[in-house]
Amino acid sequence: MQRFLALDLGGTKTTAAVVELQGRDARVLHSASQPTPAREGANSVLAASLALTRRALTEWGGDTDTVAGVGIASAGVIDPQRGLVTHATDALPGWPGTELAAAFTGEFSLPARALNDVHAHGLGEALYGAGNGHPSMLMVAVGTGIGGAIVIDGHPFTGFSHAAGHVGHIAVPEAEGVLCSCGRTGHLEGLASGPGIHALYTRRGGQAVDTKEVAARARDGERLAAEVLRLAGFATGRVIGGLLNVIDPAVVTLTGGVAQIGNLWRTAVLDGIEYDAMDVVMNTPVLDATAGVEAALLGAAAWAGKDI
Repeated sequence: MQRFLALDLGGTKTTAAVVELQGRDARVLHSASQPTPAREGANSVLAASLALTRRALTEWGGDTDTVAGVGIASAGVIDPQRGLVTHATDALPGWPGTELAAAFTGEFSLPARALNDVHAHGLGEALYGAGNGHPSMLMVAVGTGIGGAIVIDGHPFTGFSHAAGHVGHIAVPEAEGVLCSCGRTGHLEGLASGPGIHALYTRRGGQAVDTKEVAARARDGERLAAEVLRLAGFATGRVIGGLLNVIDPAVVTLTGGVAQIGNLWRTAVLDGIEYDAMDVVMNTPVLDATAGVEAALLGAAAWAGKDI
């Protein structure tokens, strides 16, 4: 059994925790959360993250002698060897160049490792969620954006530039002409993310406050809402089918707010997979994620433990 400090740092919220790992079991012993002061700049974000992590440790009743290391899951492109932020969106201004691992080692005098937050989420899901016991897993997270992670034999595949898993930035015919958050057009995220679904519904003449309302209307039998969810789910499935052809993972896991919409969306995803996947990979199991909102914390702790 080992215990680690873990941090899940996003553009809007940051959570710090003390995590206990024992074989294939993991649990969060204590956590503390607060809004991320993104608009105040990188130095403020880093200082707030260090203070929150210290707070979680103190509230739990421990000190640095009771934990083996620190794992950081952060938004942005993270070089996991150096624990360095190499790229980030405007959600975290000035974040590129931040030396995360070095800052936490300096604060706590403990070994620290950093990983992209979606990669950490995937690692947590692979080790302690629906991917447990499978040799490889593709996780697809569909929510405000669309991201993903590839985990092979318990190790996240981050890619040469550490940007692997950007599932939402694959082109699909259904998204032709639709603007994506990256500034390109035709990518899956612009069409099939939560905001993308809401925008599609609006373009087709519907009126709803958000994607949750679109989903509720579909469940109530509204034809337009159902058609929009089917199109978004089908496009998502097509991308997953193409990735199955390339990666051939043992299982796929689905997570995120959109993935919780229900059977209409999920059936459309499976139809999209069948449309594009080769016969040899078409029946790859598609599982609902089970590690929950703590998956990135669990993955960050596991990542910290790989050098211990």
